[in-house]
Amino acid sequence: MPKPDAWQFEAIGTTWQIDTARPLDAATREAVTDRIEEFDRVWSRFRPDSVISAIAAGVGEWDLPDEAEVLFRFYDELHDATGGAVNPLIGRTLADLGYDADYSLTPVEVPAEVPYWSSIEFDFSAPVVRTTEPVVIDVGAAGKGLLVDLVSSLLGGRLNQFTVNASGDLFHGGTSPIRIALEHPLDPTMAIGVAELEPELALCASATNRRSWGDGLHHVLDARTGRPTEDVIATWVVAGTCMHADGLATAHFLAEPAALMGRFPHEFVRMHADGRVEWSPDFPGEVFV
Repeated sequence: MPKPDAWQFEAIGTTWQIDTARPLDAATREAVTDRIEEFDRVWSRFRPDSVISAIAAGVGEWDLPDEAEVLFRFYDELHDATGGAVNPLIGRTLADLGYDADYSLTPVEVPAEVPYWSSIEFDFSAPVVRTTEPVVIDVGAAGKGLLVDLVSSLLGGRLNQFTVNASGDLFHGGTSPIRIALEHPLDPTMAIGVAELEPELALCASATNRRSWGDGLHHVLDARTGRPTEDVIATWVVAGTCMHADGLATAHFLAEPAALMGRFPHEFVRMHADGRVEWSPDFPGEVFV
């Protein structure tokens, strides 16, 4: 039986690991890194040459890649399901709070208000986005998950066994399930449970301690208030795609489970600041509380 191989690399500001039965050949590695670079060149608000940065600096119409349709239609659904709490136009507010392109981590005195999601227009037949004022789009809630799906699709055409993990956004392609610890958000040496992830499913984890700075400042914002969330401190979601698991992991910070479970097929665990833990009845695994 071949020895498993783990390819680790840095991309889009985070650590990736792709586990395969055999080492990936050079052509496949190049295809993966090229696809990630192509995605980042469009969607990153941290690089000045991206399409997102051009949109942030001007007014007009910009071409988008084909994946924009599935991504923004999903954001439409999340925006509706959370009463506007999930909104990709939080980018300028995040930057004003200190999570900017320079990672200054220094908030301004009065952060910008989050524009209405309806203030920009999408034409999916092209696809293009049209704006009437500069806006900073941040697709962090579901974009990394979508990129994991795109990389997984590329690998799935070449391999029959692999796992892609982009720092907590994970898709498992293979023939047998894997066990994944649910890391305690306040103590990385502990787990609050274990997920049993079947092949062709995704697991995404999100925690407010992962990208946090200052007093109560972190990357999960409620677009209705422009402020970081306070009650839920960690979430885990299992879904059919990594994009859905990623976006729903964010949504579970901002909406009650009933509002999401009836609308999106998925399973979840979430932990509150007071230590309470909730999980869906059919979550695939075990929670240690």
